[in-house]
Amino acid sequence: MGAILLDGEAVAARIRAEVADRVARLAHEGIKVGLGTVLVGDDGPSARYVALKHEDCAAIGLVSFAEHLPATATQTDVEDVVRRFNADPAVSAFLVQVPLPDGLDEERALFAIDPAKDVDGLHPVSLGRLVIGSPGPLPCTPAGIVELLHAYDVPVEGRHVVIIGRGLTIGRPLALLLATKRPGCNAAVTVVHTGVGDEEMRFLVGTADVVVAAAGRPHLITPDMVKPGAAVVSAGTTFEGRKLIPDVREDVAEVAGWITPRLGGVGPMTRAMLLRNAVRAAELAAR
Repeated sequence: MGAILLDGEAVAARIRAEVADRVARLAHEGIKVGLGTVLVGDDGPSARYVALKHEDCAAIGLVSFAEHLPATATQTDVEDVVRRFNADPAVSAFLVQVPLPDGLDEERALFAIDPAKDVDGLHPVSLGRLVIGSPGPLPCTPAGIVELLHAYDVPVEGRHVVIIGRGLTIGRPLALLLATKRPGCNAAVTVVHTGVGDEEMRFLVGTADVVVAAAGRPHLITPDMVKPGAAVVSAGTTFEGRKLIPDVREDVAEVAGWITPRLGGVGPMTRAMLLRNAVRAAELAAR
């Protein structure tokens, strides 16, 4: 019997419906929710991802504010847009799409965002709130992974979760989130990264009840590495030409108890969490 598919598209659709209801209630009070994006340069995957975010906004009634700067934009150009979005009450929340072109300081751009409008949940203030357990916008991909596991009743609390990758957008904040005393979290978390040898990584993955691969290494996780019945989430991807290659080989489904599909797993959940963070920001601003 094959693994249960963790269908991110289906779960994200339910979240979008919940967010649409909240947007409608705000609209009834005369409040519009506005999501802004700052895209710099012509990176194909970034441009496609930003376009999908704006399609999501249109589908549930959010107002979109899209700023596309050329690859020749300076740091001042980027931060000028950030300051404008910070000051614009019509923009409830926004993000600066990364990676930025070479020569631009992503950290400076991130720090310039008003924490109250941090839709990605990656501002230092937002991450600090996560660390101390204070309410705030959660990083979108980690929150989406937790929500997806919860939707399919994957046991997480008290279980061993191995996360492969320690990047700012997934690995580090996901480790923090899963270790907190929140519903669907409270796990024993191990983070594996490039400083860990392949043999040790294979051993740790083999002990995990839940594996989250967020390394951006094609087909890193193979069936022989996974404990039978474990949940396996592929959160890292690599483009080979126009083809998207996940970190997890598809035949891992023959061993796993739950697994994300090659397409339609974590990606839709990330975008759904972005919408949830945007409407939350609008609700807080309206108080």
